[in-house]
Amino acid sequence: MIRRLLPLLSSLLVVVLLTGLRIIDPYPTAVLREIAFDFYQRLEPRPPGDFPVRVVDVDEASLAALGQWPWPRSDLARLTDRLTELGAAAIGFDMLFVEPDRLSPARIAASLPHVDAAGLADYDADFAAALRRAPSILGFSRTPNGPPMTGAAKAGFAVSGPDPAPGVAQLEGAAAPLPMLREASAGLAALSLNTEKSATVVRSLPLIWTDGHGYFPTLSLEALRLAFGIGGFVVLGDIADPGYVESIRLGEITIPTTSSGDLWLYYSRPRADLYVSAKDILGADYQAMRSRIEGQIILIGTSASGLLDIHATTLGDNVPGVSIHAQAIEQILSQNFLMRPDWVTALEWVLFPTLSLLLIALVLRLGPIAGLVGGAGSVLASTGLSWWMFTERHIMLDPSFPLAALTLVYLALVFSRFLSTDVAKRQIRRAFGYYVDPALLSQIENSGAELRLGGETRRITVLFSDMRGFTSFSEHLPPERVLATLNTLFGALGGEITARFGTIDKFIGDAIMAYWNAPVDVPDHERRALEATLAMRARLRQLNADDAFGLSAGGRTLGIGIGLNAGDAVVGNMGLETRFDYSALGDTVNVASRVESASKDVGYDIIVTRPLRDAVPDFAMLPAGSLALKGKTQRVELFAMVGDAALAQSAGFLALADAHARLIAALSPDEDCAPQLAVCTALASELDPGLAHFYQLLPHRAADFASETPALQPAE
Repeated sequence: MIRRLLPLLSSLLVVVLLTGLRIIDPYPTAVLREIAFDFYQRLEPRPPGDFPVRVVDVDEASLAALGQWPWPRSDLARLTDRLTELGAAAIGFDMLFVEPDRLSPARIAASLPHVDAAGLADYDADFAAALRRAPSILGFSRTPNGPPMTGAAKAGFAVSGPDPAPGVAQLEGAAAPLPMLREASAGLAALSLNTEKSATVVRSLPLIWTDGHGYFPTLSLEALRLAFGIGGFVVLGDIADPGYVESIRLGEITIPTTSSGDLWLYYSRPRADLYVSAKDILGADYQAMRSRIEGQIILIGTSASGLLDIHATTLGDNVPGVSIHAQAIEQILSQNFLMRPDWVTALEWVLFPTLSLLLIALVLRLGPIAGLVGGAGSVLASTGLSWWMFTERHIMLDPSFPLAALTLVYLALVFSRFLSTDVAKRQIRRAFGYYVDPALLSQIENSGAELRLGGETRRITVLFSDMRGFTSFSEHLPPERVLATLNTLFGALGGEITARFGTIDKFIGDAIMAYWNAPVDVPDHERRALEATLAMRARLRQLNADDAFGLSAGGRTLGIGIGLNAGDAVVGNMGLETRFDYSALGDTVNVASRVESASKDVGYDIIVTRPLRDAVPDFAMLPAGSLALKGKTQRVELFAMVGDAALAQSAGFLALADAHARLIAALSPDEDCAPQLAVCTALASELDPGLAHFYQLLPHRAADFASETPALQPAE
C-alpha cells in the first residue's frame, strides 16, 4: 500500500515545497526569472525610432586626438559652449567632477612657493561659466561609505498619495560635484545605474533617489525636464501599498515604475547615429555637426575601454553607461514600458500548483510517457501565455519557474516510481540467482562499469605549450616537412613531460596539453611540472643549436610559449558511451590555456600563475603583472619563470629580482623608469637573453602592475 502511494505523496511534497519556494522568491529564482525576461528582450527588443537624444562620446578617437583622460576642464568648457551654440536642448554630463582640476594653471601655481597665482587661468571657473550659459546637468554618484548628500535637487518634487520614501532607492552617501560647478549647472542628477547589481546586467534604472530629506532625479529624468522646460516632477505613491511608488509624472508624461521607483529597461538595438565623437565637437569643423545637435538632448559620457564605464545589457551588448541613460530617455519618449503588476505575481503562485496537479494526475493515471507529453504541453501553454503577454501587453509573466519546477515534479514522480519498481526488480534478481551463480551474475552486471563516462575532482597542474609563428612557418614548407618538424618537437618536449610523471592529454595542431597528478597521484606535482617546463626550454635550445629542425640556412629557430596553472579540475572519461577519452576540464584548464596565450603579451616564454608560485616559492620567478584573461571576470596574477631553485639563490638573479621590484615601483606617470629599466635589461641579458623582450614590453604594461587593479566590469 505504501509503495503504491509513494509516487503521489512524494510528488505532492515536491509541489508544496516548490510553491513555498516561489512565494519566498529567493535570489536564485529571481535571477532565473530575469534571465528569461532577458531572453524575451533579445527575441523582441523595443522597436527602434529616431528620438531627440544623442551621446557625445569620449571615445578612443577622442583620446587619441586630445590626449588622455581626464582632460583639462577648459576643454570641457569649450565643449559645453559649442554644444550650447549648436542648439542643444539639454546637456548632461555622465561623469563626476568631485575634485578641483589638477591641470588648472591657478591650482598648479598655488602649490608652488614664490609663484603668484593671480591672473592665471582657473579652469574650474571657466567650466562653471560655460555651465551657467548652458542648459547643463551635472551628476553625483551613490557611495554608501561616502559623505552624506548636501543641499536639495534643482528640480522640484511633489508627492501625490502616501509618501513612498521608505521604498525608494536610498542615497546613504554621495560623491557630489564641486560646489562652484553644482551652483552653476541648471540641473543635478544621479548617475548610478543600479542600487544593487550595477556590475552585472543592467535591467532596471532607479528614476528617483532619496537621502531621507528630499528626492533627486536620475540623469535621464533631469535631462527630459530641462529639455521640456518643466520645473519638477510628481511622484505618485501607491495607495494600495503605502510606502512604495506607483508611477512618476513629468508634465503630461506618466512613467510606470516598480515599487521602488525603478524603470524596467526595455532596450532597443543600438543605433549608429546615437553617438557623436567628442573630437568632432571640439574640432575646427564643429559647425558641420549642427544638424545632429540642434534640438537634441545631449548626454556626454565615455566609451573608451580604459575609462571603465562599460556595462552589460539584456540584449547581450556591452555598452557605455551613458547609453543606458539615453535608452531610458528613448523609452520614456516612446511610451513603451515593461510592467510587472502585483496581480502577475499572484497569477504565478496559482499557475504552478494547478499545472503540477494536472501533471501528477496524468502520470499516475496514464503513465510517464503521457505525463511527459502533458507536462510538455503545460510548459508550452504557460510559456506561450507569457510570450503573448510580453509582446502584446508588455507585461512580464515568468516563464522560467513553471518550466524548471514542472520538470522537477516530473522527475520526482519518475524517480519515486523507479524506487517502487526497483524493489520488485530485486525480488526478481534473488529468484534469478537460483539459476545463475550469484558471482557470475554480479560479473555480468558489473562488466560495463569498468569503463564508463564520468570523472572526479582532483588538484592538478596543467601545462599548455604552443609553437610560436607556426602559421608563417608552415606557409613556407611542404606538409611533409612540417609534420616531420612537429614530430621532432613533440617527441623531444613530450619526453621531458613523461620523464617527470606528466600525462600528455593531447596534441592540438602545434600545441601540447599536459597535466600532473592524474590519473594517479604524483607527490609534489607542481614542482615536477616546473622542472619539466625548464627541461623543455633547455631541450628546445639544444635542438635549435644542433639545427635539428634544419632551419639554420634561413637563420631561423623554433620558439615556444608555455603557460602553467594549478588548481582543482574534473578528470575522467569524456565523450560517447561507445568512444571516449580520459581528459581534464574546468576553470584551472581554461586559465592555463589563457596564460599560454598571454605569454605573447608578456613577452616571455614561460608564464605561471599565483597558485604555482605559492606552491613552489623557491624557483626563480619575476612578477609579470595581473592580466585580464579572456573569459575571466577577475584579473589573474602572473609570473615569468626564469629558472630553478639554484638560479633563484644566485647573485645575478637576486640582483635582478631587486632591480625588477624597483622598476615596478617606478612604473607611474610621476616617475621616470628608464634608468631602472636599463639596469634590469643589463642584468637580465646575463641570465637569459629571452628576458630582453619581456623588459621591452614592460613599460607599456604599467596598468598590469597597478597596486589596485580595477575590476573588468566595475559599477558606475
